[in-house]
This record gives sequence, C-alpha cells and structure tokens, in this order.
Amino acid sequence: MTVTIILIALNAVVSLAALYGPGVLLEKGMLRPYRTVRMHTWYEVITSGFLHASLTHLIVNMFVLFFFGAVMEQVLGVYHFLALYFSGLVFSSIPSFISHRNNPDYATIGASGAVESVLFSYIFVFPTEKIILVLLPIPIPAWVFGIAFLAYSIYEGKRGAGNVNHAAHIAGAIWGILYLILFVPNTVDHFLTLFGLL
Repeated sequence: MTVTIILIALNAVVSLAALYGPGVLLEKGMLRPYRTVRMHTWYEVITSGFLHASLTHLIVNMFVLFFFGAVMEQVLGVYHFLALYFSGLVFSSIPSFISHRNNPDYATIGASGAVESVLFSYIFVFPTEKIILVLLPIPIPAWVFGIAFLAYSIYEGKRGAGNVNHAAHIAGAIWGILYLILFVPNTVDHFLTLFGLL
C-alpha cells in the first residue's frame, strides 16, 4: 500500500467521522488561529488538514491527491513526499494566521493546502504534461493550468466571496515549488532543461 493511499484513507476516515459523528471532533480539530495562538493548540495546523466541510470537499481533494500524489511519491520517494505533504499543510496555514489571528469567529479546514503543494510540485516537474479536467475534457499543458489556477485563486481571494480558503491554495501551490527548489537536488536544472534553457 502506498503512502498516497494511506493519506487518502486517513483523510476519509477522519473527515467522515467528524462529518457524521460527534460535533466535537470537527470543533476540536479545525484550525482557529485566534484559539491556536492564545491556547497554543498548534496541533490544529495538522488536524484541520484531515477534516473537510462536506463529502464533495473531501472527494475533490482526494481525487487530486490520488492522481498527482501517486506520481510524486514515486518521483520524490516516501520521505520527501511525506515532508512535502505535511510541510504544505503548515505553510498553507500561514496566511490564515496573518489575516485572522485576531478574529475569534474564523475557522478553516481541509487538505487543500497540502494537496496544492503536491499538485504544483507535479506541475514544476512535469510542466509540459497535459492535464485534463473533469468539467473541461480538453488537454491543457500543466504550466498553463497552474498559471490559470493561481490567477483564479488570486481573483477569488480578493473578491472574498464564499467560504473557500483561496489564500491557503495559493500558499500551498507556492510551497510545492519552493520545497522542490530548496530540498530536492537538480530540480531547477530539470525544469530549465525541459524548456531548452540549459
């Protein structure tokens, strides 16, 4: 069994238990920056990443993790992949602490930050590979999808509509690339070679 499958199983079990079980699981596990800073409940940075707001939220995140996580686990190896995933959770929570540390009503959950780290690490390693979206079944170069996704997230984040934590998506995406550059040797050379720049 791969680490990707184990992460998906953990997300499914914990999220479903919180969604359909005692409400205390969701309340205790979600990231509330106001509470985290004052009560030092730093575990929320990790536990919130295994909780989801709905079944759809869970399925979308795990769908993306299944397809891109399996590839990146093979490319990076188990230890780098786990480090990427969990550091992605931590890094993607930073915008929430910056913006909402004094807001007692703010809370966030979801694996999106970690999943975006995995997705964008894939995009950085395989920028010319085609990505096909379920709702738009047209092959799109990975780098084009990445730019479009970031542009959309920035736009929606500025609008401030809905309950989606776009800042976590953006931070997770940035970390997916930064992690490779900082900790995985020859990543930049590989990227430049693909575009004939080296």
